[in-house]
Amino acid sequence: MDLGQFNRDYRSAVQDYKLDIPEDFNFAFDIIDGRAAEKDSTAVIAVSRDGATIKEITYSDYAKDSARLANAFLSLGITKGDFGCLVIGRIPEWYTVLFACMKIGAISMPGTNLLTAKDIAYRVQHSKARFIIVTPEHCEKVDGVRNECPTLEHFIVVGGTHPGWLSFDELVANASPTLDRKDAPPTVASDMMMAYFTSGTTSMPKMVPRDFGYAQAHVATALYWMDLREGDVHWTLTDTGWAKAAWGLLFPPLLAGAKVVLYDGEGAFDVDFHLKMIERLGVTTFCAPPTVYRLFAQHDLSKANLSSLRRSLGAGEPLNPEVIRYWQEHTGNVIADGYGQTETINIVGNFPGMEPRFGSMGKPVPGFDIDIIDDEGNRQPDGEVGHIAIRADKGNWPPGLFDGYYTGGEPDTGSFRHGWYFTGDTARRDADGYIWFEGRADDLISSGAYRISPFEVESALLEHPEVVESAVIGIPDETRGQLVKAFIILKTPEKAGSELVADIQDFCKKLTAPYKYPRQIEFVDSLPKTISGKIRRVELREGS
Repeated sequence: MDLGQFNRDYRSAVQDYKLDIPEDFNFAFDIIDGRAAEKDSTAVIAVSRDGATIKEITYSDYAKDSARLANAFLSLGITKGDFGCLVIGRIPEWYTVLFACMKIGAISMPGTNLLTAKDIAYRVQHSKARFIIVTPEHCEKVDGVRNECPTLEHFIVVGGTHPGWLSFDELVANASPTLDRKDAPPTVASDMMMAYFTSGTTSMPKMVPRDFGYAQAHVATALYWMDLREGDVHWTLTDTGWAKAAWGLLFPPLLAGAKVVLYDGEGAFDVDFHLKMIERLGVTTFCAPPTVYRLFAQHDLSKANLSSLRRSLGAGEPLNPEVIRYWQEHTGNVIADGYGQTETINIVGNFPGMEPRFGSMGKPVPGFDIDIIDDEGNRQPDGEVGHIAIRADKGNWPPGLFDGYYTGGEPDTGSFRHGWYFTGDTARRDADGYIWFEGRADDLISSGAYRISPFEVESALLEHPEVVESAVIGIPDETRGQLVKAFIILKTPEKAGSELVADIQDFCKKLTAPYKYPRQIEFVDSLPKTISGKIRRVELREGS
């Protein structure tokens, strides 16, 4: 797809950006097979776990292999509308499976390698999945819950063999490398293409259906926040089981014709390895979570060659200014924060040409009416905390926004009210239109006349030299309504005590407004988290 037809200038694009999605758009046929036929080039740069092997995989490679697997699916009776649970790490076959599913209209449900047997069973039961494709380390998990998953008919293992399972390699090797589109079940842009599950910070994970149009809607993600161009070498650090992989490893870079780095790493994050690989591969655009940039900032980057980088991206939480400045000093890149959800594409970001404001999520992406509103759908004045919401009514439904959670019947549309989609997150807007994240709506603390963002307090606590990690909640108080309480993991646990509590409280008062400091502090060894690593504050509240 040629992104040159779109205006990349943010100010102009806000006025004139429009994406017309063809009624029969299918990413695998139109983009993967299309590029293979028109101008074949490298799609993925696969890096082995030890970094010793680097393999470039072309669009034509994926066009043929996905056709083979799609033909194998059809011979098994897997077809349009069938759900399939995928637990495949950062290996090239992940793409083959996704593209094959797209070609026949089967609905893929990517899951992280961290899924337990119980998690897998929940996803299969919720979707009534007919097939499951995993790497060998997950086969026994699935075998252990087979009796709980009666809808599963086909069990396929990638990269090995396992008793009672079909071999992915054999299925691909024995099938035809061609599949004419007219011989595949017809799909339209509004058909469900894939589904992700939310991280479940406050309840059981919800299933988010994503249609074929969602894939092309990521043109806006590629153009504005990521600023991707043909020939870029793009590297996003993410697990293949999260929607972030759809952003960073799949749709935006391949729509733009960029090469995607796929590193099969695991275990503790190796800073030196990643820095050397950026240089070796000539990475031009890079996206990492804030924790990774903080680790980079603890190293002497003057010894690293990061000159190939032209754009660096961050998402998940605001970074402290010191880290941003340090990265900029050694790369020339200001880390551009961005925001979106499993239910959306990128919807807020710091875009090229915009003045960066450290700590701000940025401004709304072109094509979306995004604002800060109250419970009744009224737009909030500048500076007031409210819900981050997307205008979503019959006359204004932006490409890339889902239309409700999958239930197996009528979709759950409880997040849509008063003509808006309520993201569940809160923020405030400044006089220049920049949006500043406050926290999950359920997590905001009401203390006296103030509304306090746990996120802001946690960010302040993180600056203290003894704080490794923290989680902040509100606890009941007769006078103030709620008090701020912090759960803290210490760098040096033996220092825990009343003196350190007082020191941390004084430190926090200096970094934030005095009323925001944690009046109670509890030192802990660990914090309850979802499998995606998000803190489950609901558990902390239930136990306090």
